[in-house]
Amino acid sequence: MDLTIIPYSTLFILSISSAISLITSLTNRLLTNREQMKAWNQEISAWRADSMKATRTGDKKLKAKVEKQQKHVMQIQSKMSMQSMKTSFIWLIPLMLLWIFFLTPTYASVASVAYLPGIGGVWPLPLFWWYLLCSFLSNSLITRLLGLSLGVD
Repeated sequence: MDLTIIPYSTLFILSISSAISLITSLTNRLLTNREQMKAWNQEISAWRADSMKATRTGDKKLKAKVEKQQKHVMQIQSKMSMQSMKTSFIWLIPLMLLWIFFLTPTYASVASVAYLPGIGGVWPLPLFWWYLLCSFLSNSLITRLLGLSLGVD
């Protein structure tokens, strides 16, 4: 089975991107305190709502309250960013190595690894774009399945 020929390349890249999304999502779930992240997210959302209300209404008392809380909110946002970046720091080098030593050499001579139906015919997709599309799709699905989204349910 030649992994550079469609449909094998299409399915292989889909499988790799899905596996990577699953592994990084599981790492994220293990390393982040989801309850703390949700609480911070709700606090920031409430602050933003107050800030917008103060701007719209011109309420000076509310505006003073919002400005007083701004430093605290910025600190929370910084903490949230660091929590989110933990997984990125762990997986950056292994993913770069995968691309440099496996994916790029394997598919360097291949013009497209997938075809998508579209307006005006079939669109050939090279490795980068197919991987990116698969990664977005699988990451969205896995994030929802594992309950990693910060949205209020």
